[in-house]
Amino acid sequence: MSKKKVRTYERFPLSRRIEHLVMLLSFTILGLTGLPQKYPDAGISLAVLRTLGGIEGLRSIHHIAAIVMLVGTIWHILYFGYISYVKRARLTMLPTLKDAKDAWGVFTYNLGFSKSYPQMGRYTFEEKMEYWAFVWGTVVMVVTGFMMWNPISTVKFLPGEFVPAAKAAHGGEAVLAVLAIIIWHLYGVHIRRLNKSIFTGKLEEDAMLHEHPLELADIKAGIAEVPIDPVTLRKRQRVYFPIAIVLGLLMLTGVYGFVTAEDTAITTVDRQPSSGEVLSP
Repeated sequence: MSKKKVRTYERFPLSRRIEHLVMLLSFTILGLTGLPQKYPDAGISLAVLRTLGGIEGLRSIHHIAAIVMLVGTIWHILYFGYISYVKRARLTMLPTLKDAKDAWGVFTYNLGFSKSYPQMGRYTFEEKMEYWAFVWGTVVMVVTGFMMWNPISTVKFLPGEFVPAAKAAHGGEAVLAVLAIIIWHLYGVHIRRLNKSIFTGKLEEDAMLHEHPLELADIKAGIAEVPIDPVTLRKRQRVYFPIAIVLGLLMLTGVYGFVTAEDTAITTVDRQPSSGEVLSP
């Protein structure tokens, strides 16, 4: 007897899956190379430090991963512009009042005060919270990372106390982000219900019915994505692509400035060997 074929629905196109993979790898590398710098006395930190060639190798890898994440962020911004202007897609990741109601509904359901689980659309309130937390975290890490990477440029405009403050904020946000990914995202998405759609691009109908019933209803009603006639699509692309190219080049120039704003290494004297134990902060 043949096995019944499970119906699936596309959730993430290939470009979004590649984007997620790049951000996943860069985030992981940033965590693995950043936390040992925050906790240098830990045994695992010393092991990572030796494996990656000392503090200079560790920081170089950390910086490269940061650049990859910055470039990935630029791509995400330009892609968001494309789907919002060219495709005129619904901005389903924006928080709404319904998300607050859904959060309260889940809270009362889990406590047994409500008999029905809230029905949600393409993105649940939890997914929106994760997304915007990542956006906020990225902003904090970019700003504080620039201050630490370019301290001389920073103190030209801000008091010197901002540099150690940026170090404290950078490290604290890093710990918060890693814990959020491990405890919240990894458990909620891949352990509790094993959602593989970000890797396969598709989600089974049963999972759609359980997690995104409103989106499934829109898909079946044919209103989830309104088709665009080719002429209109080309007109919008002709307007958007030149703007996106200019914005992309400007943002890449900003990344280049981020990386090359200054050379903080002392180059006027030869490197001296360490004469004693280095005090750990």
